[in-house]
Amino acid sequence: MEKNINKPKNKSEATPAKKKVTKATAAAPKPRPKIQIQEGSSIKDVAERFKIKPRDLVDHLVARGYDVSASDLVDEVLLKAISEIIKVDLEMVSLEQDIRKLAFSLVDDLVPRPPVVTIMGHVDHGKTTLLDAIRSSNLAEREAGGITQHIGAYRVNYKGRYITFIDTPGHEAFTQLRARGAQVTDIVILVVAADDGVMPQTKEAISHAQAAGVPIIVAINKIDKPEANPERVKQQLAKEGLIVEEWGGKTICVEISAKEKKNIEELLEMVLLLGDILELKSHPYVPAQGVILESRLDAQKGPVGTVIVQLGTLTPGQAFICGLTYGKARAMFDEFGKPVKSAGPSVPVEVLGFNEVPQAGFIFQVVPDLEIARRICEFRISQSKKQTQGKEVPLSLEDLFKKIEKGQTKELPVIVKADVHGSVEVLKGLLPTLSTDKVKINILQASTGNVTEADVLLASASKALIIGYNVKVPGKIQELANNEKVEIRLYKIIYQLTDDLKKAVAGLLEPVIKETYLGRALVKKIFQIPKVGTILGCQVTDGKVVRNAEVRVIRDNQVLYQTRISSLKHLKDNVTEVKKDYECGLGLEKTQDIQPGDIIEAFVREKVMP
Repeated sequence: MEKNINKPKNKSEATPAKKKVTKATAAAPKPRPKIQIQEGSSIKDVAERFKIKPRDLVDHLVARGYDVSASDLVDEVLLKAISEIIKVDLEMVSLEQDIRKLAFSLVDDLVPRPPVVTIMGHVDHGKTTLLDAIRSSNLAEREAGGITQHIGAYRVNYKGRYITFIDTPGHEAFTQLRARGAQVTDIVILVVAADDGVMPQTKEAISHAQAAGVPIIVAINKIDKPEANPERVKQQLAKEGLIVEEWGGKTICVEISAKEKKNIEELLEMVLLLGDILELKSHPYVPAQGVILESRLDAQKGPVGTVIVQLGTLTPGQAFICGLTYGKARAMFDEFGKPVKSAGPSVPVEVLGFNEVPQAGFIFQVVPDLEIARRICEFRISQSKKQTQGKEVPLSLEDLFKKIEKGQTKELPVIVKADVHGSVEVLKGLLPTLSTDKVKINILQASTGNVTEADVLLASASKALIIGYNVKVPGKIQELANNEKVEIRLYKIIYQLTDDLKKAVAGLLEPVIKETYLGRALVKKIFQIPKVGTILGCQVTDGKVVRNAEVRVIRDNQVLYQTRISSLKHLKDNVTEVKKDYECGLGLEKTQDIQPGDIIEAFVREKVMP
C-alpha cells in the first residue's frame, strides 16, 4: 500500500540526474526532490523503490560507519544518511498520515458522514437525563431489551439520518483524547440548567470546547421547572462569549426539558443542521482509520477496544495497528451487543483481536496484513525506547519562540488560577494589556482555587502555560504536570508575574539572525576512511575553524553548498577548534563533489532580539 501512495511519478524523481557544477549553477543549486518514506520501511524497501540494489545501498551505509543489513528498518538517523547517498530529501511519515493525505486528496470520492456529538455541562444539570431521553426515543423503534452493553458511544437514527453520540464520563476524558491529537468530536452540546444558570463546570466545558475549536449548541434544560429563567442563562452565556442567535450571535440555543422529553427533536434537528453547515465528509474506501474511545481487558474476550471509525470501512478479519499494539479484527459488535459486518465513517464499534489492551485516544489503522502490522509495531516500540515521539509538549516561557511557525499569528495561551475572584478579575484585565501588535496573550480559562487535574489536562491539550497567583499545586497534580510536560508558574507578587510575561512576549518576537565569520581552511587532501566516511585534510589559512560550526564550500569564488562540521581533529586528537596556520582533519555532515583546492569557510549564526 505504501508503494501505491508514495510511488515516484517517474524515474528521474526517484534517481535525480547529477549535473556538473559550474559557476553559473553553483551559486543557486537546484533544490533536491522531497519524497516521503513510510515508517516501518526497511533498507531493502527504500533501495527497491529508488531502483538501487539493496547490497549497494548497504555498502554505502557501511562505508559511512553504519553497521546495518538490508532487512534493518530505517529510522531517522539512517533516513538522513540515505538522503545524502541518493541525493533526495527523504521524510519519514506515519502510515496514518499517509492514509489521511490520500483520503482528502481524492476530493471527488468524499461523501457526507454523520456528525459526532459530545454532551458536556455542569454536574446535575441533566446531561445523563438528556442522553437517556435521546437513547430511549431511538430505542422505541427497537425490540425490548435495550442496550445490552456499554461501549462508550452509540448512534441515533433521526428521520433516516444518523447522529453519533460519545458518552464521555466528563470533561477530562474529552480533553485526554484531544491531548493525544485525537480530534473526535464535531459538535458539543452544552447542557445548562434553566433554574441554576452558568456554573464553574459550565465555564470549564466552554473552555474545553473552544480550545478544541469545536462548535457549541446550547441546550437550556429544565424549562419545566417553575423557577426556570432561560433569559438569565442567555445573559450569563453572553458574558462567557456565547451569544445566542436570537440576540444576534452565532450560537445555536434550544430550550428543552430532558425529563419531559420536550423539544428533544428540535435539538436533534439543530445538530443535523449544524452538521450540514460544517460539511462533514469522509472517504469510505481507503484503509479504515479510527480512534480508540475506550478499552478494557475482558476475562473471556481478551483485550477489547471501542473504535469510532473516521475514514474507510472496517470489516472483521482486517489486520490493524494502534499505537504500540496490533492485531486482527476477530469480531465487531455495536452498542446493542449485535455482531457487525462493517463499520463506515462515524460508526462506533467494539473490536476484538488486539494483542494488548490499547490506550484511549490512539489512532486505529487498518494495514494490508498482520506481518506489516507486526513490523510497524516493532519499529514504533524500538523508537519509543529511544525517545518519546509523536507528542507535542506544551510550551515553557524559555522555548516559546522555538515553537512559532513562520507567517502564522503568534499567540501565548494561558490558564490563570488565583486565590480569590478579585485577583482573577484583575489578572483577566491586566494580562491582555501585555500583548503587542505581533503577539497576543490568550486567556483560555481563569478561575479561583488551586491548580486541578482538569487545568493540567486542558493545558496539555492546548499547549498552554498555567499561571498561579497565591495558589498551591498538590503533589499529585504537580506529578501529572511533569508527566504531561505542562509548565506551572506560581507567583505571590504581581509585578514578578507581569515581568515574566513581558519577557515571554519579547521572546515570541521574530529574532534577527546575525552571522559571525570565524575563518577559512584550504582543502589539501581527501581521505576515505572505512566506517567513518570522507575526511578532508585541511590547513587553516585565516581565523579559526570550530567543531559544529556552519560552513560554506567554495570553489572559484562560487558557493557550492552549505553544511556543518561534524568532526574536527588535529593530528590524532579530537579538538574543539583549530587556529590559523595549523593543519586539521575535517568531517562534514554533507560532502558532495569536493576537490583539493576548495575553500571551507566557517561561521556561526545566532538569534538576536530586535
